[in-house]
Amino acid sequence: MSANAGAIRLAMAQLLAWRSVASRPLRALLLCGGFGVGVGVMIVLLAVGEAMVRQASQERLVGGGTITVLPEGIDIEVLTTGGLGGLFFSVPNARFVHRQVLNAPRLSDAVTVAAPQLEGKLLYVTTSDGVEHPVRASGEIPSATRALGALPTVAAGAWNDDDGDRRWMTPTLAELRHDIDHFHLPTPGMANRRSWGEWHYFNVITPDANRWAFVSFIVGGDVTGDQWGGQVLVTLHERGRAPRRFSRTIPKERVRFSTRDANLTIGNDSVRVLPDGRYAVRADVREEGTGTPLTLDLVVSPAPRIDFPGATLVSGDFTSGYAVPALRADASGALCVARVCERFDGAQAYHDHNWGGWRGVTWEWGSARAGEYTVLYGRVTPEDSADGNAPLFVYVTDAQGFLALFRPRVIRYDDAREVRTAMGALKVPATAELFDVRGPDTLRLTLTVDDAVATDTRIGLVDRGDSESARALRRPWFVQMAGEARVDGRVRGRVLGGRGRGFFETYR
Repeated sequence: MSANAGAIRLAMAQLLAWRSVASRPLRALLLCGGFGVGVGVMIVLLAVGEAMVRQASQERLVGGGTITVLPEGIDIEVLTTGGLGGLFFSVPNARFVHRQVLNAPRLSDAVTVAAPQLEGKLLYVTTSDGVEHPVRASGEIPSATRALGALPTVAAGAWNDDDGDRRWMTPTLAELRHDIDHFHLPTPGMANRRSWGEWHYFNVITPDANRWAFVSFIVGGDVTGDQWGGQVLVTLHERGRAPRRFSRTIPKERVRFSTRDANLTIGNDSVRVLPDGRYAVRADVREEGTGTPLTLDLVVSPAPRIDFPGATLVSGDFTSGYAVPALRADASGALCVARVCERFDGAQAYHDHNWGGWRGVTWEWGSARAGEYTVLYGRVTPEDSADGNAPLFVYVTDAQGFLALFRPRVIRYDDAREVRTAMGALKVPATAELFDVRGPDTLRLTLTVDDAVATDTRIGLVDRGDSESARALRRPWFVQMAGEARVDGRVRGRVLGGRGRGFFETYR
């Protein structure tokens, strides 16, 4: 009885299916065709993913190495489940990854050779008759590929490194400074080019940590037009006393900068990269209000491998770029006020480079030594937006270079300190803390402020290069702080611990 019932149900199902097809044949054909296309696409995607997996397992097909480096977020599962976007990618800051990670002393026991390669990059070639053609191009460093044992057979001629290959792989210290520290032009289509500003910034601190100087060589305004110029600004600080400002403004005709090198001349003042990679910094400015002369003649020596490669953020009309060629440095020379000189010999110093449109921009920033470690943290908030909760970055180095990167969600301030301003008392941070956990790695950065000054950004130029149009901020007080930084945590199973002096900035 049950067998007959099953046969009857099957017959009824077949009859219903046939009548459904017969009553609407076009719809049935469309559904079958769509199903077939879907199955075919899935087969193609799985075949592509399988091919990529097989290629990744073949050393000779991926350049002879045993490890292939991919950007964050690209993995084998993406390739095998139809992620065609994973087939066309590049590694951001590849030169930094090569120099500071893969080819760094830290991994010398595990990495023998690291060879950068581009495969199938989409380029556009314009011929002499003006026709544009899309092409696929590949590129490698011949010496590195040869060291991997994967250099293709050259049918005729020779394939060796040219000067560009050498500079990418093993630049001299001077070349490295120029590559990181050169100047820029406003991004194409930028609406408010008058808000463009770019500057070299240095700081130096006395061994007793009671006195320090901030030095800025600023180029501001639309440097592609006529409305721009230069300014040299030196701010002297002494613990517990009001800062002294010395400056000089120079017309554009006497300003020299380049998008190919880091050298900058503003009038008779200059920043020069020496052949050995050190910076020669010279300035002759006068105190605002009194006219007291200040002369500065320093040589800043960056510590090997302790730098931040730089990045440019572009979003609509907002552009912000930042690089640190000398995250940890020593300074020697003299700073003289009215012929009374302060001499430096291996004093703690720092140098960074900033560029972008600064209209309405605020930031969190800090840099400090903490024993054998050097830390840098920051976040830029465009147009004084309400999005102040974007993650910060904390960049940690030791004597071997880059060590770790953390992304704390917040920086927790305790505004228990008070400074005097022309408009009365202002609450500013007394302490701050950043904390993050990334897998097994942890970091706690604690800041203790022992000196702070606040500058009203609604009047005049400020120490870190805001142009005249960078006004009307919701938080108009630019707060510069000095104090102690303490690092605690663990990276790759290694316990972190150290403390030292640093400088920090925020807005109130």
